[in-house]
Amino acid sequence: MTFLKTFNVHFWLKRTVFRKEGTFPIYARITIDGKRADLSTQQTTFENSWCTKSRHIKPKFSGAKEINNVLENIHSKIVLCYRQLSDSGVVVSAQAVKLRYLGKDKPVATIHDLINYHRKNDLIYLSQGTAKNYPSTEKYLHRFILNEFKSSDYYLKNINYSFVASFESYLRQCEPLRKSQPLRNNGIMKHMERFQKLTTLALKHGWVKKNPFSLYQLKFEEFDSAFLDQTEIDRVKLLNSSNVSLEDAKNIFIFSCYTGLCYIEVKNLIAKSIVTGIDGEQWIMVKRQKPKTPLKVPLLDEAKRILEIYRDYPSEQNGHQLLPVLSRQKVNKHLKKIAELYGIDKKLTFHVAHHTFATTITLLNNVPLVTVSNLLSHKKISTTQKYARVIETKISRDMLKLAQALREIESKREDVGSDITNHLRIL
Repeated sequence: MTFLKTFNVHFWLKRTVFRKEGTFPIYARITIDGKRADLSTQQTTFENSWCTKSRHIKPKFSGAKEINNVLENIHSKIVLCYRQLSDSGVVVSAQAVKLRYLGKDKPVATIHDLINYHRKNDLIYLSQGTAKNYPSTEKYLHRFILNEFKSSDYYLKNINYSFVASFESYLRQCEPLRKSQPLRNNGIMKHMERFQKLTTLALKHGWVKKNPFSLYQLKFEEFDSAFLDQTEIDRVKLLNSSNVSLEDAKNIFIFSCYTGLCYIEVKNLIAKSIVTGIDGEQWIMVKRQKPKTPLKVPLLDEAKRILEIYRDYPSEQNGHQLLPVLSRQKVNKHLKKIAELYGIDKKLTFHVAHHTFATTITLLNNVPLVTVSNLLSHKKISTTQKYARVIETKISRDMLKLAQALREIESKREDVGSDITNHLRIL
């Protein structure tokens, strides 16, 4: 009853289940590569009528032929299910064969199937900020399929490099979902990146045989992240408004400038997040939202000042949060107003604070790049180097130091030359 080397089906008595009439249920066991799945045959028999060698009812017992025929029929159907799955090119498991036999499996065969599977099984594990971007990618995919193939869906097995390249080309010329948000290169690459993750999911499950992105490269354009210089930070600090929300937005922004924490990390900050560091000073210890790595940052005086303002804020009602963090949209709206009030000609968002910490607060104050990389929980120092690339002020300072050092060297050289000349005159 063995089919191929790694696939086996046999029947057994489930002796842990004893029926009133003294019979035991007969189960089928599917085994593939050592992993098994069991299913009920809906048949029962007495223990003394079961042949452990043939794994069938002994012929001499009444009703043996009928039950054995049922078992043979079940065996044939299970083998057929195995062949169907094998022929479809998917990775076959014992559980997959069982589900196919029971009619409970719905093969993921199209892009629509893949999107639905991703929504139900993978999207729930992504952060809200990441998950919210997938629906727009899905819409662009559906629009592309409708435009390119005049169809509402497309088979996964037909996705290849040409499909991927055509999808990118479509994104570069199609109407954006929102007119206020035109598709630029990096936005297009983010859609391609999300589509790549979907096809990788299909590849892992064996729903596609080849990786359609194997010859494709994402082409992100590097850009300089906006940050505030010290003068601009001081301008923001000057705000003294009767509007409580505006004041709160300013304070949590400044707090982020001096800690490097992102929006959600500031929002989730509680008393337990403040610990005593190795130097006896107060540190923030949290887990980075992205990536999920531990973060330890010493509390600078300016950050302590902000926490002191809100020392009476934490309560059971607000989840013991240390700071009154509004929604991201409201915070960014208030920051835009602050930028207008103080003549800051930059698109001021909460994320600017993160870049400001990396540049103005740390690198410009001669904190080593490796230390900054650790403070930001970057896995690669190359990620941190993009901040060093944009600091013209630091370049200017370093070059001024170099120029001064060269002048001093030249001056010493002239003094030595003068002493030698005077010595020769005396001789």
